[in-house]
Order: sequence, then C-alpha cells, then structure tokens
Amino acid sequence: MNERGVTQETMAFYGEIDNSAMSKIFNYTQRMSFAVLSKISKGIGMKEIDVITYPEVFRPESKASDPVEAILQIRLQKDKKDQVLRLVFGDNNIEILNK
Repeated sequence: MNERGVTQETMAFYGEIDNSAMSKIFNYTQRMSFAVLSKISKGIGMKEIDVITYPEVFRPESKASDPVEAILQIRLQKDKKDQVLRLVFGDNNIEILNK
C-alpha cells in the first residue's frame, strides 16, 4: 500500500468495502475475505499470490510434466554393450547406434 502510494480509503474502494471495515482489517480485528483481497489486488495491479507473499514474488516451480533429461554413462565390453543396446532400443535400432 505504501509502496504504491495508495491510501486506506482507496484500498477500501478497490475492495468494495467501507473504510471502517478496512480499518478493522488493518487493526486485525476483522478478517479479509479472499474476494476482497482479489478486488484489491486487481485494483493495485498485482496478483493475489504476490500480495500474500509480499515482498517476495511467487515463482512457480517447474511442472512434473516438463521433460527431464537424464544422462547415464556405463562402461561395458563390446559384447555386453550390444546386449544392453538391444535391450533398450530393440534389434532394429542397433545398426543406427553403432554407426
């Protein structure tokens, strides 16, 4: 609120509540509903989650559906290497991999 230069009255206006209700919220004698938080967030141009985590900005972690690259290196003798490649890729791809 201070950073954006917004008054308590303006916050109440954005939240569509009385100034007295906003005062009670600031004095911790009344809880703010998510609907009011959402309206205030929109009014000051922020996401709800960023208001909740302020001054930090929420950064979602990568999704589980994002591809993961894994590199596995195994040292094998030639005959074992061919067996492992056939197991992993099947007989059709062994020629491509050995080129």
